[in-house]
Amino acid sequence: MVGTAGLWPVSPLGLDFRQPRRLAAEPGAAELRLYVKPGWRRRGVGSRLLTAVREHTTEPRLIVDVASGSPGEAFCLRHGFRHTGSRRHELLTYCDVHQAWLGELVDAEHPGYRLTHWTGDLADAPGVDELLRGPGRPGNAVLTAAETDGDLAAYAVAVVDAPAAPRAHQYGPAVLAGHRGRPLGRWVTAALIQRIREVHPHVAEIEAAGADDDPHLLATRRHLGFRLLRRTRRYELALP
Repeated sequence: MVGTAGLWPVSPLGLDFRQPRRLAAEPGAAELRLYVKPGWRRRGVGSRLLTAVREHTTEPRLIVDVASGSPGEAFCLRHGFRHTGSRRHELLTYCDVHQAWLGELVDAEHPGYRLTHWTGDLADAPGVDELLRGPGRPGNAVLTAAETDGDLAAYAVAVVDAPAAPRAHQYGPAVLAGHRGRPLGRWVTAALIQRIREVHPHVAEIEAAGADDDPHLLATRRHLGFRLLRRTRRYELALP
């Protein structure tokens, strides 16, 4: 095998939180994951794989994240993909987290708000509200939320790659309209970091991604100890 290509839901778990009360993938698009072994590049293998994908998908758009200046970016430019944004990937390792300090952040009072948690699997997940009101169960997903008078105010989600994998991927935080201007994003993220280790003690690090031009999100993660891992550029191809 010299190359592979596949399609996946875009922004699983509402990564960009365009629909902040849902955990659904972005409609009308599919994420392209295409790889060609280095020795077989520039021989038309990638182009043939892309053609096969285009012939078999019913989605109107393909989206791909690639490293800046990489062969993947050059491939996108050659095949008519349009640059639509940049993303910043950051990593938090538990060995760098001061547990007492983290506990103080989680235990800090936020008048009118309370923390709530849910664990389980997110396959065919309903809205965040429904998850929080349903029973938790063993699973690879951890959801932490802030509520006020029974209404959802903010939340963050993490998913562990595999039962014994050492890394979790975090999505969010998302703070709903009407509750912004308060440090709720930092609060639910700190609580999520703490909760992941309680539910999945084998997890050693958390990776999070977000728009490179979101100063509030970047400040929240920097405050909690996340460090830059890599930057990627997002490209999109409209299909006829």
